[in-house]
Amino acid sequence: MSELWTLSATEIAAKIRNKDLSACEVTKAHLERIDAVNPVLNAVVQHMPEEALSAAAAVDADIAAGREVGPMAGVPVTIKVNVDQAGHATTNGLKLLENLVAEEDSPVVSNMRKAGAIIVGRTNTPAFSLRWFTKNNLHGQTLNPHGKDITPGGSSGGAGSSVASGMAAVGHGTDIGGSIRYPAYACGIHGLRPTLGRLPAYNPSGADRHIGGQLMAVGGPLARSMDDIDLSLRAMAVEDLRDPWYVPAPIDQGDFPRRAALCVRPDGMEIAPEIESALRAAAKNLTDAGWEVEEVDCPPMQPAADINAKLWLAEMRQGVDRMMEQEGEPDSQHVFAVMQSLSAPVDAGGLLDALRDRVTHLRQWQLFLAQYSVLICPISGMLPFDQQADVQSEEGFKAIMQSQLTQLAVPALGLPGLAVATGQAAGKPMGVQLLARRYREDILIAAGRDIEAAHAAIRPVDPQ
Repeated sequence: MSELWTLSATEIAAKIRNKDLSACEVTKAHLERIDAVNPVLNAVVQHMPEEALSAAAAVDADIAAGREVGPMAGVPVTIKVNVDQAGHATTNGLKLLENLVAEEDSPVVSNMRKAGAIIVGRTNTPAFSLRWFTKNNLHGQTLNPHGKDITPGGSSGGAGSSVASGMAAVGHGTDIGGSIRYPAYACGIHGLRPTLGRLPAYNPSGADRHIGGQLMAVGGPLARSMDDIDLSLRAMAVEDLRDPWYVPAPIDQGDFPRRAALCVRPDGMEIAPEIESALRAAAKNLTDAGWEVEEVDCPPMQPAADINAKLWLAEMRQGVDRMMEQEGEPDSQHVFAVMQSLSAPVDAGGLLDALRDRVTHLRQWQLFLAQYSVLICPISGMLPFDQQADVQSEEGFKAIMQSQLTQLAVPALGLPGLAVATGQAAGKPMGVQLLARRYREDILIAAGRDIEAAHAAIRPVDPQ
């Protein structure tokens, strides 16, 4: 079997553009990799080899004719099953939606096609994209290539597993409560949650989301290198007028002070000793690269996490709860019930207060991130969870929620966050999180590159 599936997206695009490789041979290699490892991992749950090979042939034809090709020409990518891709069901992990076949592409799919990327499959998500674990009654359970007893994360667990195992060079994910950053962490790769408005989003097959989803849910890339995060962000972030929240802010915004803050325990949260070690090592990586790093307390995160819960649950209580009863998927029902017990329903006045308070907290964060270009903080307080740990007990789920404080706070603020893989600890993948001001993904990627340079390159792993 060809090992072209081990190449990065950046390498693939360059080699195809220079005619060292053809898009067809690269696509075939990744389809063969899917055939080899997906039966074990169940990351790709909608297959499209004919479409992929046809798209690859079109890229090769354009190159042969001397026509301009996009920046991701010939790069194999996966798309999450909760966004529209023409001709395929937008299931969101639900039997209720298994026949909801999209008639047109969502903006992220359209942009990836324009960039020349080859969609080799669509990836799994938990039912309702609700959990940090990936399992549902329609598509089944996705495993982590680093070990079947470790969650691949969620809700973009299929994306994380597919990229970590070499089924694709880049995976598309979405994030409203850590659904890009946490799967990247659990699968030992990088994942970028962009600023609200950076990537256009819209699902023509469904109704528009309520204000919680509009303010907090974003799409973004998962990849094995910072160069690939950069490349795919630029491809995904092209303007699409179907999204009124889109902001045409430039990705490259010039020089910035190489000054970073380190907060090991935001709000005093408990963290595993291995995570503290990874955070301090990442701070040293930046110091060695010429950054000034200061250990400080960051602005509070718990109030933002509470706002996330209020807005997210208000949206789910507005009809999704009835769908959940109809779907009858026990894990999502359990998680939703415990989440509701932790955040009481709010009336219209409560929602108005939450939206007002969001501005207050974002103001604090903007001032802090003007002083420090980057914040280094935990992705989670715990090592990647054991499979299904969130449905073992109510107390266990509450502990998981506490450990995911930073996953929940960032979306409510609309800030960009980057999960940077830093190797392994205690037999599980390890990483750190970087935060920056709105629309300064370029700073995150620059800092991520400096941390990445201190570690071995991430290579695809065979399922363990």
